[in-house]
Amino acid sequence: MPGNVLSGDQLAWALVAENEPGTICKQADVRYEFEAGKFVMRSFGQEIVIDVSNYTISSPTSLGEQLLHRRDYFFDLACLWYLGKAKNKPLTGKLISPAGLSGGEIFQKGTHVLPLDQIASMYENNVEGFYKRGLELGGLKLEHGDASLLLHPFPRVPVTMILWGGDDEFPARADMFFDASCEQHLPMDVIWSTAMTTVLIML
Repeated sequence: MPGNVLSGDQLAWALVAENEPGTICKQADVRYEFEAGKFVMRSFGQEIVIDVSNYTISSPTSLGEQLLHRRDYFFDLACLWYLGKAKNKPLTGKLISPAGLSGGEIFQKGTHVLPLDQIASMYENNVEGFYKRGLELGGLKLEHGDASLLLHPFPRVPVTMILWGGDDEFPARADMFFDASCEQHLPMDVIWSTAMTTVLIML
């Protein structure tokens, strides 16, 4: 590999390092601790600390550490992409399924299919457990479906999760929606990582 080609990790860190901290704070709705030289972001109700000078991402909570250190979540890289790419734009208020996004066909193929059926199976007879887990993740109750939550993987990227109970005719179902503005903040592969993290952290 040529020496001037950055790895995925290096590119993600470079996206953050090339911007002024004040600009990132405004764009991404995070704060910067100037004495410590660290960004602090709320993700799923947890504090995530991004230290650009030392190339580390950490959390003071066990749930935050779980988010960061389970490699199948891809959440550490997603944090960096969000900091580097987020825009200070209002929400559209329009909910859209991941598959409905531009390039969202990846959500319909192979290992990129979100395991929402596991959410439905786990919580169809346990709505209280669905809400309990959501509140642990800093979520808010909504009024969609039989049960629903608003979660914030990132400050400007809300995710709505809706649970539908099954009956004799239809099985239980879980749906996920992003605000349509998510495409302004994250590339499609990082939207997928964010969606997958949201499902897995609910299980």
